[in-house]
Amino acid sequence: MVETEIKFRVDDLAELADRLQKAGFHLDTPRTFESNVLYDTPDREMRGRTEILRIRSYGERWTLTHKRLPDSGPGEDRHKHRIETETEVADGEALATVFLALGLVPAFRYEKWRSEWSDGEGHCVVDETPIGNYAELEGSPHWIDGAAARLGVAHSQYMTLSYGRLFEQWRQEQHSTAQDMTFAEIEPGTQAK
Repeated sequence: MVETEIKFRVDDLAELADRLQKAGFHLDTPRTFESNVLYDTPDREMRGRTEILRIRSYGERWTLTHKRLPDSGPGEDRHKHRIETETEVADGEALATVFLALGLVPAFRYEKWRSEWSDGEGHCVVDETPIGNYAELEGSPHWIDGAAARLGVAHSQYMTLSYGRLFEQWRQEQHSTAQDMTFAEIEPGTQAK
């Protein structure tokens, strides 16, 4: 499946929730903790190919996800396009043990509190991360642009970076030595080092 999305920064979570309701969205999943671990070879071969292999814990659910660029390349610039293969798994910790036995290593960890909204055609997820709040619009490019307009999000606010890339930018800006985007590693007052 081709996943198409954009992110945008959120300064006021309550104000965004109000805008979502006024734009015809309803809350599907209330604020739920999510933990993600990306796996790769020790020499980061998958990252070099612009691929990720992720185990996600979201509430009581575990999912395994592989993402890569479409065969035709990244596509147009305004939206992020990835081939996504995802499946629910019964035990993410057991799967992590298998990955380690196969020689894969945890390459990056990131956490967030996520709420999920829908308007019946596309989705908006709202993520509270250790480096700030973001929302993602996921659907067709036409739907994304229409939903963004209903929410008052200009094209100039669109972001197509992954959380890994956003974390790298944040680390440079903050002069941080944090290795992972987790709440334990990035505590208030310890962000700039």
